[in-house]
Amino acid sequence: MLATFLAGTGCVAAIVFLLFCYRGFARTQAADPSKKKNRYVFPLDNADHIMHGSKKTLLAVLALGLFPGAATRAQAGGQPAGDANAKQVGSVTAPQAVPADAAPAAPLASPAMVGPLSTASPRTLDAGPFGKLDVTGILSGFGYWQGHPVSSDQAARADVSNGQVFIQKTSGLVQYFLQAGAYNLPALGAPFLSTRNTISDYFGPLPQAYLKLVPKGNFSFLIGKLPTLIGAEDTFSFENLNIERGLLWNQENDVNRGVQVNYAKGKLSGSLAWNDGFYSNRYNWLTGELTYAPNAANSLEVLAGGNLGRTAYSSVATPLYQNNSDIYDIIYTHTAKRWMVQPYFQYTDVPLDVKIGVRRATATQGEAVLGSYNVAPDLTMAGRVEYISSTGSIHNGAVNLLYGPGSDAWSLTLTPTYQKKAFFARGEFSVTQAVNYAPGDAFGPTNSGSNQTRGVVETGFMF
Repeated sequence: MLATFLAGTGCVAAIVFLLFCYRGFARTQAADPSKKKNRYVFPLDNADHIMHGSKKTLLAVLALGLFPGAATRAQAGGQPAGDANAKQVGSVTAPQAVPADAAPAAPLASPAMVGPLSTASPRTLDAGPFGKLDVTGILSGFGYWQGHPVSSDQAARADVSNGQVFIQKTSGLVQYFLQAGAYNLPALGAPFLSTRNTISDYFGPLPQAYLKLVPKGNFSFLIGKLPTLIGAEDTFSFENLNIERGLLWNQENDVNRGVQVNYAKGKLSGSLAWNDGFYSNRYNWLTGELTYAPNAANSLEVLAGGNLGRTAYSSVATPLYQNNSDIYDIIYTHTAKRWMVQPYFQYTDVPLDVKIGVRRATATQGEAVLGSYNVAPDLTMAGRVEYISSTGSIHNGAVNLLYGPGSDAWSLTLTPTYQKKAFFARGEFSVTQAVNYAPGDAFGPTNSGSNQTRGVVETGFMF
């Protein structure tokens, strides 16, 4: 009775809150996006594709390609083997407790969701010559408060976080996936951008869309706007343990335009992709993924990617330095009946290239642990702790990849999540601390503060 009452009250409150968020979405004025995701834009107009020696990335990715590979990161979490269309936290869906009065849901492999949220069973439509289509979606809004906002940001705001529909064909030789609608990309340590500006400055109203050919059960070929293979966290808030992405995610790409080959056999799976990196529309990135899952409770992923040429182009979605970098991840995931833990390591390197302003090779190294625990059938507590450092200094020509050359940062995030059938509500508390930062590159109205505390609420409906 109490749970039913709370769920009903929550649904009414969520509807009111979503209306308020929509009002904020409709009235939002353009904000300064120059520091979104801590990606510093270097304004160059042209782009050339000269091979400049990212040989270690090429060797690493080609080594991955020698293995049968394709990519599902979710073999232990109930996702179909060989469907590695997106990065997933540890390739494993966090365990979900099913209420006694609800039929078990049958979530689809796309969009990738690691919990604690889950979509409803898809609605199936007969689209005639287009085959039988599965349709799911999400409608949600979020609000936040933060200390020490930068000059381009606000202390508090409400907006639409997701208003998306997912349409896909999941059987036969020719399959496809379409993701359309509104979205926001909140990230720790970076200014918030309005949902309206996020859509226009990043991936448009169709952020992911691809055609998939499946000639054999363990092999597939994809082409289109694809989820990146890199990293442990997915792009959209509903896909992850936490509402906001972390500091390590700020160094990673999100959506790639390109082609990808997937293959899986037994305990091994992998993927190899040729794409445009940080959404540059310059096709000189190669990424690969290899996953070993000895059993349903454990998996180990090795990821590598990098720019094999030079891309002298930048935008909000295409940060110059990160788009010319090499990146490596090692991710281990362990799941149990009620909990999941996932440590991972990340290394990035921006090679010397004076033509794009990199006068000294600069690197980052990060470590993080993500985890979740099912407190009750409808309630999950998730958390994330991470630390990242960068090399160089202001005086030796290193570029800025964090909060000034040679800066470090750590963060702590806690996210309780409640979901009752279609309705969900999440809260989040986070602290981000910059270390050895450069005045003018951190927090506060003058960008000279050392830390930022945030509180975020997100609520809505999965359908």
